[in-house]
Amino acid sequence: MRRLIAAIDTPDVLQAAALVHEIAPHCGLVKLGLEFFLRHGAPGYREVAQGRPVFLDLKLHDIPNTVAGAVRSLLPLAPDMLTIHAAGGGAMVAAAVEAAAAAPVPPKILAVTVLTSLDARALHDIGVAGGTTQQVLRLARLALENGADGLICSPHEIAQLRDAFGEKPLLVVPGIRPLGAAMGDQARVMTPEEAVSAGADYIVVGRPITGAPQPGAAAAEIAAAISGLRG
Repeated sequence: MRRLIAAIDTPDVLQAAALVHEIAPHCGLVKLGLEFFLRHGAPGYREVAQGRPVFLDLKLHDIPNTVAGAVRSLLPLAPDMLTIHAAGGGAMVAAAVEAAAAAPVPPKILAVTVLTSLDARALHDIGVAGGTTQQVLRLARLALENGADGLICSPHEIAQLRDAFGEKPLLVVPGIRPLGAAMGDQARVMTPEEAVSAGADYIVVGRPITGAPQPGAAAAEIAAAISGLRG
């Protein structure tokens, strides 16, 4: 199982396509996000994906009917994974899951718990008491009870989520930084080896790969470091 997801952060479609061509042999999926998709839409997605497995990270968050319609609109692209915000509520999660089920091969619906750029103080500032772990567990339960296939969480909540929900939920984990890499805008980070050993199904790595002088070599190094972990 290739547990590495490479986040393609550039909004430039030609650069994104070149990056994907170079790093895809070392990754399970490539991640395309909001900035890229808003600029290039479905044509850019198809040009970069070229039939490869894609994690489409749009973090949908709206009323249930609107999110369901958005998911249906994305199904022709056949993403392997699609993100929504668990904070949208149980009805919204259920609507997204139901809409995804219309596809011949439904995308995995992954619910974002707490963004990895947020820490306890940032949560307090927006009115969430109890710290990050409590909020992650609360939103994770809500999402899973309403049909989500898995969760997006920081590496620091992996162990608690496995303890609470077992091995079934797919855990996709951003906030990954190899030793010596800059933290950037991430507040809760872990190395690739630590995250996979803790129970991550997939790790998401962006700038340490895409910003490296040789992105393919950087991706290969991370993939080798986590190969064989967790069996």
